[in-house]
Amino acid sequence: MALRTVRKFGDEILEKKANPVRDNSKRIQDLIDDMFETMYDADGVGLAAPQVGILKRIVVIDVSEKRDTPLVLINPEVISTEGEQTGPEGCLSYPGKSGIVKRPAKVKFTAYDRDFKKYDMEAEGLLARAVMHETDHLEGHVYTEKVIGKVYDSGDEEAEHEAEIVAGMIPPDEENEDSDGKKGRKRR
Repeated sequence: MALRTVRKFGDEILEKKANPVRDNSKRIQDLIDDMFETMYDADGVGLAAPQVGILKRIVVIDVSEKRDTPLVLINPEVISTEGEQTGPEGCLSYPGKSGIVKRPAKVKFTAYDRDFKKYDMEAEGLLARAVMHETDHLEGHVYTEKVIGKVYDSGDEEAEHEAEIVAGMIPPDEENEDSDGKKGRKRR
């Protein structure tokens, strides 16, 4: 296994559509291993092959807390979506940046696992978000195209709060007086 270089914002490969995987070769297995190692090293929850410079329809995901539930999606196809969820999202190709994105709450998809066996799966919550985020990469799209409001610096609580207001996730703060009688914004 080896760490791969994650392609960053502005790299043209992130705008290209990935090609289907036709067979299960040692090169594909090595790529999957490298993608997991790269994703875990960067503390990500998902990674698509174009993000490491390979235009193949391969995604790796692990949204588990213990990082012990790796999921491989080869040639994934979204069959249906249901509901919606709105929340902050980031990307290994846009380090240090986040934005509020609306995604389906539930996703049903079909894909091949790393042994090239076809499977169907339903995902919800963070897993649904990750599946949609990573499959967008396979189509040459990035999350910043879907951001409601502005992309902001990760960890900037004030910018995130403003983005949540713009996205309608929380009502705008009202003026209030603190214990010293000073007016200011309510903090959450």
